Amino acid sequence: MATRHAPSPEIEAAAPGAARFTCPMHPEVRSDSPGSCPKCGMALEPLMPTVAQVLYTCPMHPEIVRSEPGSCPICGMALEPMLPTGEADDGGELGYMSRRLWVSVAFTIPVLLLAMGEYVIGGAIDDLLPGRALTLVMLVLSTPPIVWGGWPFFVRGVQSVVNRSLNMFTLIALGVAVAYTYSVVAALAPDAFPESFQDSDGMVGVYFEVAATIVTLVLLGQVLELRARGRTSAAIKGLLELAPTTAVRVTAAGVDEEVSLDQVVVGDTLKVKPGTKIPVDGAVVDGRSSVDESMITGEPIPVTKTTGDAVIGATINGTGLLLMRAEKVGSETLLSQIVRMVADAQRSRAPIQKLADRVAAWFVPAVVLVAIASAIVWAVVGPEPSGAYALLVAVSVLIIACPCALGLATPMSITVAMGKGAGSGVLFRSAESIELLRSVDTLIVDKTGTLTEGRPSLQQVEVAPGFTSDEVLGLAAAVEAGSEHPLAEAIVAGARERGLAPRDATDFESVTGKGVIARVDGRQVALGNAALMEQLGAEVAQLIGSAERLREQGHTAMFTAIDGTAAGVVSVADTIKDTTKRAITDLRAEGVRIIMLTGDNATTAQAVATQIGIDEVEADVLPDQKANIVKRLQEEGRRVAMAGDGINDAPALAQADVGVAMGTGTDIAMESADVTLVKGDLRGITRAIKISHATMRNIRQNLFFAFAYNTLGIPVAAGILYPFTGLLLSPMIAAAAMSLSSVSVIGNALRLRNAEV
Repeated sequence: MATRHAPSPEIEAAAPGAARFTCPMHPEVRSDSPGSCPKCGMALEPLMPTVAQVLYTCPMHPEIVRSEPGSCPICGMALEPMLPTGEADDGGELGYMSRRLWVSVAFTIPVLLLAMGEYVIGGAIDDLLPGRALTLVMLVLSTPPIVWGGWPFFVRGVQSVVNRSLNMFTLIALGVAVAYTYSVVAALAPDAFPESFQDSDGMVGVYFEVAATIVTLVLLGQVLELRARGRTSAAIKGLLELAPTTAVRVTAAGVDEEVSLDQVVVGDTLKVKPGTKIPVDGAVVDGRSSVDESMITGEPIPVTKTTGDAVIGATINGTGLLLMRAEKVGSETLLSQIVRMVADAQRSRAPIQKLADRVAAWFVPAVVLVAIASAIVWAVVGPEPSGAYALLVAVSVLIIACPCALGLATPMSITVAMGKGAGSGVLFRSAESIELLRSVDTLIVDKTGTLTEGRPSLQQVEVAPGFTSDEVLGLAAAVEAGSEHPLAEAIVAGARERGLAPRDATDFESVTGKGVIARVDGRQVALGNAALMEQLGAEVAQLIGSAERLREQGHTAMFTAIDGTAAGVVSVADTIKDTTKRAITDLRAEGVRIIMLTGDNATTAQAVATQIGIDEVEADVLPDQKANIVKRLQEEGRRVAMAGDGINDAPALAQADVGVAMGTGTDIAMESADVTLVKGDLRGITRAIKISHATMRNIRQNLFFAFAYNTLGIPVAAGILYPFTGLLLSPMIAAAAMSLSSVSVIGNALRLRNAEV
């Protein structure tokens, strides 16, 4: 019996399609089966792709990077993966906060009803729960939302003090803790307070509903913010899902095997069947086909690929069979680089909430110092019982500085602005996009799908003497009827619109790089470029002028020959949207510099730009180049907005200060952008800019209201009027002032609904 020997590693190294084992000392040596290295004798090891380490970062402080999940040492927020995976998760921080929100809502509503009982249902509550019983019930009901619901804020507030980085959580934790602690003492030991603060039953006013409401509102803000960040992750996950999950690998023996994509290594030979996605970046080693690369270039016309041509992972193979060699796998593929660029750019912007944090960094210590100083003064020179007065003054100062209005100032304006925008066909993904849009001075626009409709359509049919346009178009449509090429589909669709039903074609022949030939009703019909016409002996001199004129208008012009005679020129183009010219005019009126960026050729791009009045054009641009151009303009000090509709625009949309997606484009573009124009109407950018200006004015006004009441109320709460008038602000009045500031903020924010856009 013949002995079956393992393949020689040296031979297998020359046929990398199935190499599964390699030498740790000589990685160029590969084999289908285990054995020893012919160079050094070491045992071969399984060849496994390198698994990238998952790193975690803080969404508020991207400089914080950790190898494991946890909390940010600066602000206490939950760390997120720097690069989300395509795997499903359980909601993470969003689920954690959502559960606390719903529990808090369930308990806070009855607490509010009990606190306002005499105004809502008269004295019925007082009859059911007289005196101290009502206070104790409110204590029991308010404790879950305050202690359990607000626990993350207390933890983050403590961390902010420990790390000497005072922020919004410092204010929230301090305000809630003081209001709740004060109320607990008042409920359980009312005799500890002066008689002037006790009612006829010896009870002291409590503020459980204030503390519970603050926690619930802040939790609501956290959930809304986390959902916005979740959509950012969804964009990246959508990009990851573009890649196929498996590949067909060809072994050295010529056997096909389907393997997981993470098992593909550089050098593998892969088979790409018609209609499937190309698994990784590489080069064609055999075969011929048209590949749809629109996800990369943004252009709808497939690109012919043959031996030696580069192919890109996740692009779609046409009707041909390809054999390719894997050259870039895993994190090295172009798709992975696009994903990484999107993730990096999305983390590069500072949230609008940092404005409030910067103010809070000064406001919080100032409030605490005033409260302490006031307590000391009252304890030393105040009337009897001076200790109780000192405590009450400190409590009043802290309650009047409670951050309820500060927490509402930005979210209320943003919420109303988002509703206003939605009614105008403009969807803002987050608060920071509204903040940044007002300062945009440069707009970069993609051509295909943004300025144009995004799909080719028949434009004109120019004919030679002796032929009619219907005759030429009908025969051209018959030749192209069996093709899935976008240009062919445009010709066929144009013929149908003119009432010309495509006829049957036979003897179809595709001439590489030139065009197509077929027989229709016994006549030879050719459709292609001048080289094809020359090959057939068809004289096109009289049609050259028409073809050039059409190309200068941004059309793709194709000659048609019938029985060897030049019959006409058929042109196809991606038409400009009806609203584009008006949009460009409106944006110029706003003082915005406009640059067209496209992967299309320079001639077509310039023709489109000339028609709509754009002076600056960057053509033949790839996705990574688009993002680099945005970076270059930003380095020049420009505030850049990018408008696009395709997957290829995603890195630039994320890199821009504000990314604007067409609602008629891809989901990936919309998820990567900060603003989506629902109707795909570029005029929406002008409306978005106006909304941004109105919103930021409104936010500044809200912050003024939020701080004005507190700033004016703090000295009064500290007792500055007592020596002159004998008046001392009670915690109840302090809470009322705080509520008034919240009402002012809400009322002012609602004015945005009437803003002119």
